Amino acid sequence: MSKKDKNNATANESVDEQIKDINENSSEDTRTVEEQLTEELAHEKDKFLRLFAEFENYKRRTAKERSDLFKTASQDVIVSLLPVLDDFDRAYTEIAKTEEKDLLKGVELIKNKFRNTLENKGLELMNLQAGDEFNADNHEAITQIPAPNDSLKGKIIDVVEKGYKLGDKIIRFPKVVIGQ
Repeated sequence: MSKKDKNNATANESVDEQIKDINENSSEDTRTVEEQLTEELAHEKDKFLRLFAEFENYKRRTAKERSDLFKTASQDVIVSLLPVLDDFDRAYTEIAKTEEKDLLKGVELIKNKFRNTLENKGLELMNLQAGDEFNADNHEAITQIPAPNDSLKGKIIDVVEKGYKLGDKIIRFPKVVIGQ
C-alpha cells in the first residue's frame, strides 16, 4: 500500500470514529430531549388536571352559593310575612267567637290561600302540642310554670307562638311554656 492509500485509510478511520461519536452523542442528546419533553408533558398534564379540578370545584361552589342565595332571599320575605299569618290566626279565632259565619268563612278563605302560597314556597309549620317533649335546640322556652301533674314535668304545657321551618332550617322557633 502506498503512502497515500495509508493516509486515506487513516483519514477514513478517523472520520468513521468521528461519525460514530457524533451519532452516539446525538442519540444521547435525543434521549435527553425526549426525557425533557416527556417531563414537560407530564408537568403540563398535571397542571391541566389541577386547573380542571379547581374549575369543577368553583362551579360546584358557585351553584351552591346561588341556591343558598335564593333560599335566603325568600327566607327574608317569608319571615317578614309570618306576623301577618299570626294576625290571620288571631282574627280567625276572635271571629269564630261571634255569630258572623260569613265573615268567618271569608277570613278563613283568605288565611288558607295565604298559608298555601307560603307553603308552596317551602314554609312548613312545626307541629307542637301540649305534652310534647321540650327540646332546647328546636324550641324557645319563654317561661316555666308548675306542672299540673307529674307527667308534664319538663314537657311543653302551652305553645305561645308557632314555629316555622323553611326547608330543613328553622326560621322561627316556637315559643313555649314548659312544666317545672
